[in-house]
Amino acid sequence: MLAPALVLAASAAYLLLLCLVAAWGDARARQGRSVVGHAGVYTLSLAVYCTAWTYYGSVGRAASAGMAFLPVYLGPMLAMVLAWLVVRKMIRIARSYRISSIADFIASRYGHSPLLAGLVTLVTLVGIVPYIALQLKAVATGHALLTQPGGTAAAPLSPWWRDGTLAVALALAGFTMVFGTRQPGSAERHEGMVLAIAVESLVKLLAFVAVGVFVTWGLFGGPADLFARALQQPALARLLTLGPSQPLAYGQWLALTVLSALSVLFLPRQFQVMVLENVDERHLRRAAWAFPAYLLLINLFVLPIALGGLMHFAGAGQPQASPDGFVLSLPLAAGQPALALLAFVGGLSAATGMVIVEATAVSTMVCNDLVLPLLLRSRRWAHAADLSGWLLAIRRAAIVALLLLGWLYMRLAGEAQALVSIGLISFAAVAQCAPALLGGMYWRGATRGGALAGLAAGFGLWLYTLMLPSLARSGWLADGFLQHGPAGLALLRPEQLFGLAGLDNLTHSLFWSLLANAALFVGVSLARRPGAQELAQAVLFVDVFSRTGAPAGPQAPLFWRGQARVHDLLALAGRFLGEARARALFMRHAAGQGVADLAALVPDAGLVHLVQTELAGAIGSASARVVVARAVQEEALAADDVLRIVEEATRLRAANQQLQSLDRLKDDFMSSVTHELRTPLTAIRGLAELMRDEPGMPEAQRQQFLGIVVDEAQRLSRLVNQVLDLAKIESGHARWLEEDVDLRALAQRSADAVAELLRERGVRLSLALPPDPLPPLVADPDRLMQVLVNLLSNAAKFAPAGRGQVRLALQADARGATFSVADDGPGVPAAERELVFEKFRQGSAGGGDPRVQGTGLGLPICREIVAHHGGRIWLEPDTGQGACFRFTLPWQRGAQAPPPPETRHAPQDPDRR
Repeated sequence: MLAPALVLAASAAYLLLLCLVAAWGDARARQGRSVVGHAGVYTLSLAVYCTAWTYYGSVGRAASAGMAFLPVYLGPMLAMVLAWLVVRKMIRIARSYRISSIADFIASRYGHSPLLAGLVTLVTLVGIVPYIALQLKAVATGHALLTQPGGTAAAPLSPWWRDGTLAVALALAGFTMVFGTRQPGSAERHEGMVLAIAVESLVKLLAFVAVGVFVTWGLFGGPADLFARALQQPALARLLTLGPSQPLAYGQWLALTVLSALSVLFLPRQFQVMVLENVDERHLRRAAWAFPAYLLLINLFVLPIALGGLMHFAGAGQPQASPDGFVLSLPLAAGQPALALLAFVGGLSAATGMVIVEATAVSTMVCNDLVLPLLLRSRRWAHAADLSGWLLAIRRAAIVALLLLGWLYMRLAGEAQALVSIGLISFAAVAQCAPALLGGMYWRGATRGGALAGLAAGFGLWLYTLMLPSLARSGWLADGFLQHGPAGLALLRPEQLFGLAGLDNLTHSLFWSLLANAALFVGVSLARRPGAQELAQAVLFVDVFSRTGAPAGPQAPLFWRGQARVHDLLALAGRFLGEARARALFMRHAAGQGVADLAALVPDAGLVHLVQTELAGAIGSASARVVVARAVQEEALAADDVLRIVEEATRLRAANQQLQSLDRLKDDFMSSVTHELRTPLTAIRGLAELMRDEPGMPEAQRQQFLGIVVDEAQRLSRLVNQVLDLAKIESGHARWLEEDVDLRALAQRSADAVAELLRERGVRLSLALPPDPLPPLVADPDRLMQVLVNLLSNAAKFAPAGRGQVRLALQADARGATFSVADDGPGVPAAERELVFEKFRQGSAGGGDPRVQGTGLGLPICREIVAHHGGRIWLEPDTGQGACFRFTLPWQRGAQAPPPPETRHAPQDPDRR
């Protein structure tokens, strides 16, 4: 055994270290040098999931049921597979709408319902208070193991004023009050607390692994020796199998896996660290694999410690030891007091981490969703000038009350069964939030009535089928109703409800509670259309990614209509945020609106939304909705009004995105023009400087350089002309002729215009024109000839020199005419087909003349010209025999252009060169 003073000193030193770590983290945050903005810290904070129940209870469960401890950790591992889809959406919603707790999250989704927020808080309280008692019990048991003679945890209850666990509870309450309730805004991040939890996660992992390494290699000859000895004993060998002899049925495996997967998302402490304390959504990518890796590491030695303890204490002359305490009793029995003390600090770390974060989260819920709504009903509190200090006082009082309730439950329950199994019972309680929360995030039709009905039914069945039987087995209630049912109704037996038998009590309760919860949630939601406020919140939650995070423009539609005054809104914000903070908030908003004086601010929907959102971070969305409604004159919105606002916001958002796209295109265009101008200018300058600095250059080389300079100058001139031409066309300032055009004659003139280029390249041109005259087309003949000459020039450039062929064809029908220009060159590579109509995109020369260079603007200009005449241009699908461009022109400008032949594909709006 160890001296009680030594254990107390080690515990006090560890808690002091946590205080220093938290204080340092908060100081760094105030300096703008946050240390929690790292994915590793975020991942370690998620390990608050591993409580004293993990640290001690997993070993005890493995000692009695073998692999039965695994489902509690398999569930979180599987849940993290969906982290990027589900948790990221939860984080985005919480950050966008200043969510302060899981109760606030659910209430906000369903029209800021105070009733729903209060119900979620009550469900959480009933499930969490006994769980906190379990942590305190673990600390008390561990202390007794280290300090009682013989290492036994059994000791008579001392008077409450001498109970060391009370001191631990009060110390944890003090820590939580200092680092968990520093500001009135409950949605603010607690960076010091998160850093302390990350350190605790490291401590408990290292301590548990140290004990595991000692047992495996210190007491035995390694894993092979340990498991070989265990397999020689039938009672222990049974623990290592998954067959019919395994104590845990497959159905219970499934139930525990699902239950733990839900719990890692919906336990208040997990919601706090995973959602509310997240500083960067990208950290989820690391946590998605690092957190499961942590769970794997901390459970790696659970079976070795359990089997080692069973074999070690089964030996002759060894005292009996509880499997839950093997982590401490094995080092003690082996004469390793230092390791035992380290293991105790690890267990203390596991318990304190859970208690601190849980108390922070639950105190916020109690304050915002239970106490504050009651206080605001009284006239005195409804008109109090400044409530920010009272908010902190209420949360701190809730923390103390929560820890004292946990301590009281621990003393009253003692060694009762309810305390031993309370971990899974608490998991089942918070799992009732799953249908309302998950359904609300993805289903617009979910209603407040459905959420209330489902949650009430699920919680009631959990209470009836799991909590009450557990209390009855503990001796707190008469157990007659377990065997016979209430009033002798056998069908209502809590553990065989409606005759369902063959399931363990946890699986049975989970089945009925979640079934009723989900069924009523869906059924009631389908039976009644959501109200205007519910529909508005549904849009914000379900479509959160499309309505938040835009680079510019409105972030979300504002569902508010009415009248308000700036003075009233400022006074309201000052009541709950403090006058200085409220004024700073309004000044920032005024600066964003380009207003220097608060008196000039317009009290529009944006300002009301800002105040309500900030208040939601301080007092919860439900209470914020109530107090804002009292301060303004709001006009009721109908569901049709909400849909209209959503439609208007969607159109506005689309317009903003289009403007942003046009702005990016302008920047890209200017960048490309600059690049294209610089290329010939650089060549001209370089060759000119070379000829100036080399007066003795041979005449032949000088003439060659002068020819290149002339070619580059001509290219530069073409580029400038085409840039100006395209700019005029796109801006609508180009001048267009309107006259009758003979298309057959136009095709012939275009062929004549490129005859010299074709002759130089040795390429033959064939014409396929209609034999009979065509109706005249009212168009600009020069622009249409520009299109044909560009296409023919491209074809000549890409056709094989000396033997290539180009074909120009014209077809007509009742709706319009179709031109096609085809060559027998290498065609357009698949990677370039979608890009050929983009500006400054030039096709690969392939077998063409590398000396012939384009500007990359020809085809974009062609597209604009054809579009102006009501037609369209496209590149035919690759046939392996060159490239073929087609464009159509309708006889009537407003008529639909003739479609391509049925054997062709529809235009894809690509471009070539």
